[in-house]
Amino acid sequence: MEIQENIVNRVANSGLLTFDLATLKSNAEIEVYDIKENLFQGLILREKEFRSFVKENDWSKYTGKNVLITCTADAIVPTWAYMLLANKLAPYANEIFFGEKKVFEDILFERALSRIDMEQFRDQRVVVKGCGDIKVPESAFVTFAYKLSKVAKSIMYGEPCSTVPIFKRTT
Repeated sequence: MEIQENIVNRVANSGLLTFDLATLKSNAEIEVYDIKENLFQGLILREKEFRSFVKENDWSKYTGKNVLITCTADAIVPTWAYMLLANKLAPYANEIFFGEKKVFEDILFERALSRIDMEQFRDQRVVVKGCGDIKVPESAFVTFAYKLSKVAKSIMYGEPCSTVPIFKRTT
């Protein structure tokens, strides 16, 4: 006697919509421009030399890149110097930011999240993928959960076969 069992993929039939925030990560690499390289003796910025450098430098090498402007030296750099760099990078760079790399990465995710049409999740049961090879900042999960809770029927975190409930609409 042969017994036949039908294997049913309950996850596929569950009606769950899985969304991976890692897909929002910018493909453009982050290039760091450290203004410390322009400081005289690592301490001060000489305006004449800096303006000459900015004018003569080939900024096209930043084409399509996300540029993080920073200063890792313990020096006082006038604000206009950063503005001048941003102005020269603007025709080439994808995005320009001043500060720390982690904050820049968070902002890039926030910008990507702002472009998502949340209506696609209206009344859906959504699983926000939680594990992967690409690091997604916690801030992206928080922002997405906030936006999703306004439209989704339910929100879960993890993988469709093993989720942690986050939210369920009661009305």
